Amino acid sequence: MRSIRVRIIMLCVVLVAAGVGAWQLLPDEEEDRRPISVGTTDEVTSLDPAGAYDAGSWAIYSNLYQSLLTFKPGSTTPVPDAASDCKFLGTSLRTYQCTLRDDLAFANGRKVTAEDVKFSFDRMIGIAADVGPAALFPTLRKVTTTGDNVVFHLGARDATFPQKLATGAGAIVDRTRYPKNRLREDAGVDGSGPYVLKEYRPGVRARLEPNPHYRGAISRPGPTVVVRYFAEGDQLAAAWRAGEVDVTHRQLPPSMLSTLDGSREDIRMTEATTAEIRSMVFNVRKGSPMAEKAVRRAVASVIDRPGIVTGPYHSTVEPLYSLVPRGYVGHSTPFFDLYPEGDGAERAERLLREAGVETPVTFTYGHRAGEPWAAEAAELRKQLEATGLFRMKIVSAEWKDFQKGYAKGAYDAYGLGWLPDFPDSDSFTQPLVSSENVLHNAYASKRVDELIASTQQYGDRARAVQDFKSIQRLVAEDVPLVPLWQKKDYVVATQDVAGSQYLSDGTGIWRLWQLSWI
Repeated sequence: MRSIRVRIIMLCVVLVAAGVGAWQLLPDEEEDRRPISVGTTDEVTSLDPAGAYDAGSWAIYSNLYQSLLTFKPGSTTPVPDAASDCKFLGTSLRTYQCTLRDDLAFANGRKVTAEDVKFSFDRMIGIAADVGPAALFPTLRKVTTTGDNVVFHLGARDATFPQKLATGAGAIVDRTRYPKNRLREDAGVDGSGPYVLKEYRPGVRARLEPNPHYRGAISRPGPTVVVRYFAEGDQLAAAWRAGEVDVTHRQLPPSMLSTLDGSREDIRMTEATTAEIRSMVFNVRKGSPMAEKAVRRAVASVIDRPGIVTGPYHSTVEPLYSLVPRGYVGHSTPFFDLYPEGDGAERAERLLREAGVETPVTFTYGHRAGEPWAAEAAELRKQLEATGLFRMKIVSAEWKDFQKGYAKGAYDAYGLGWLPDFPDSDSFTQPLVSSENVLHNAYASKRVDELIASTQQYGDRARAVQDFKSIQRLVAEDVPLVPLWQKKDYVVATQDVAGSQYLSDGTGIWRLWQLSWI
């Protein structure tokens, strides 16, 4: 048997040297092992990359679809994936060109062409779904192709454009399988990523098997993986305790996470401070009580972040006082500076009185159904109503309905978490507070837009520090949202699974292919 294995491996080496991909030729050492089961409370709202801009959907996209560029684990510099080379043409940062690899094929066997790339971007921008990723490309004016070259023409300088291409928004789809002017409604996926979707039951499970046609930045195939979706953290915890999942990520209940010890011999636990943040977002449309800036400032004055951190979240998150989280270029603390804790109720009363606002201010607060969001909402109501200045009506909805609700202005305020699209401070400013922001809260500031454009012109991101600080200061003054916390991310795995740490490294890519049995 050993001599047979040696001959197989030698044959594979010869074929690789000759330029033949070898994923399907290498003997599968794990073929007799069951699939690795990964549990999560994230939800996939759409399998069509033109129709979703949320963490759960993008997590699965990074495995089923391919983008021109990607991020290596822990790196903030994108590298080629579907492309063989990408670069800005000239010095204006307005024209970006990528050359496709010549050996790409979709999982269905059809060759990937430059026209597929153009189609994917034109389609995503054209559909402009309410909860889709089109808002990530405000500077993109048109896409042209010549042979294997794809050229992106930008309306303004954008040094962050390569990083945006490396996200789920840059997913390449088969133009023969996706309608041009509407979202694909079935559960099919035609991408060229490292995995093929073999089974999908929305909200229940997804079975991913290695794609034998994949060519790109990943050098080896991963194992077969079954992703199990849970509506509540408590359900995920029960499955973990029963041994029904091998890896958990996003997330076990905070009460359970706070009791786990990373030194335990029976588990592998990764804890990292991430760039995931959560904010209380305000609907500033006319007719909402939050259209009045004094009301928003009064709320910002009262909120007690340590009470939220130690209460609903059991210290598994950390207080956040700015739009840009710790660890990112330009981070500052303007919400701490402008709204110091300790005399919040008095300041809030003064702000409302001087603005002529009648109290108590009654408003609706929306959140995604389930825990810990319900407990967080209850804590916010307790803090605000204790002042006698506010009455807060809490409304919850399932994730898809909640997204549609805040996009249409159904809530005066709502709680929303945010994971950066790519590891740069721009991923918090342009999507969240530009006039075309994805929060759909009607906030717009000409000065903020100007500063965002200014930050995007610098290839040397250190030169954008002052502009990022100015944006954060203006946001704290205008208060379209109140930052609440920055998350610690936890990945918990059994001792016989390796690679779980790669599911969370700050790049936003869910590397299921890095998992393996030990």
